[in-house]
Amino acid sequence: MAARSHILMLIVQVYVRVKPEYVEEFRAATLENARQSVLETGIARFDVLQQSDDPTRFLLTEVYRTAQAPADHKETAHYKAWRDRVAEMMAEPRSSTKYANVFPDEQGW
Repeated sequence: MAARSHILMLIVQVYVRVKPEYVEEFRAATLENARQSVLETGIARFDVLQQSDDPTRFLLTEVYRTAQAPADHKETAHYKAWRDRVAEMMAEPRSSTKYANVFPDEQGW
């Protein structure tokens, strides 16, 4: 098996559970953050998913082009505004899992 010669992208899946009374407010705040995030050069995708059978659960899929891009993202005004706005909406601390892309390669994102 040949070694991969290109730089792997970083994919972060962020799991969020919000308090039921904040579902719509969280959704609106997160959509605004996502719309701004996809404009960053270091972000290939920023998906916001809401669980069908439990609307208090969200999954954010963040696809970064470089290892530095997540840190850069966390320094943006829109991320900081989102972080502060949704802090009290969380039913539990958010968690994340990091992945490297296998398929598609960078051009497929």
